[in-house]
Amino acid sequence: MKQWGEKRFRSLDYELKKTYGEKLYRITLNGGMTCPNRDGTIGYGGCIFCSEKGSGDFAGNVNLSITKQLEQGKQTLAGKRSINSYIAFFQAFSNTYGSIPFLENIYLEAIADPQVKILSIATRPDCLDDDVLALLERINKIKPVWIELGLQTIHDDTARYIRRGYQLPVFEEKVKKLQSMGITVITHIILCLPNETTEMMLETIDYLNRLGIQGIKIQLLHVLENTDLASDYMKNPFYIPTCQEYIDILSQCVAALDPNITIHRLTGDGPKDLLIAPKWSSAKRTVLNSFNKYLKDHDIWQGKNFKQVI
Repeated sequence: MKQWGEKRFRSLDYELKKTYGEKLYRITLNGGMTCPNRDGTIGYGGCIFCSEKGSGDFAGNVNLSITKQLEQGKQTLAGKRSINSYIAFFQAFSNTYGSIPFLENIYLEAIADPQVKILSIATRPDCLDDDVLALLERINKIKPVWIELGLQTIHDDTARYIRRGYQLPVFEEKVKKLQSMGITVITHIILCLPNETTEMMLETIDYLNRLGIQGIKIQLLHVLENTDLASDYMKNPFYIPTCQEYIDILSQCVAALDPNITIHRLTGDGPKDLLIAPKWSSAKRTVLNSFNKYLKDHDIWQGKNFKQVI
């Protein structure tokens, strides 16, 4: 049996402790950017599931400088535990969607903090033109850069429904360019999107295995208030898994995942005041404990059903 510390999968905590000798904590930042899928460049309203804060519901206060946001984040975490090192995470909206001077200023301000060990940037592959890539390559030579890309699914019909706004070859091209620069690529996927079967979700996992990404964030579909997804759900309620159904689907995806890929997230915890469904997902710790027990009880570990890429 494979073991990564006490887990049956390659967790982010395991990788960070192996590399840095300690756990690193994320401080979520808001660089004040928007998204081409909101400002009319590609579309309006963003992806169908996206909240008004552009998936940055837990990000920092946009009215504060990056330095002040980092300070505030440290203060919030300080009361819970002793922490020495952090990941500066630009979370809200598309965080490479800006001018090069602006992006360079906020990135350099974040990594100037000696306690920040990693710069993590959530964005879209269609917001990674050559000038942005060159900037990321320069920053990566100072401190490690992680780029988090929202793929969600490889299936065209679903991608159109969620209004992703770019084609799969765009994602693949930018992943290869980032990897050629030595930049870590973390991919976001969403399980249980409307009309997607377990087989379709496993096809997304298989695609990412073949692409050789370094990390993955697996998100359960959340229906949040004030989103177009919520409007659809109210008119025609679509399938929402029970907790046990989600754990079963998630375990199949983990078993099929290349064991060299680090798992950064296994579920999600949308803002409780906005969460319409599934309500059970708000008890994140309970979900994760149940999932870990399920893996143990069924002798499942990451990569058990992985098909080696030749």
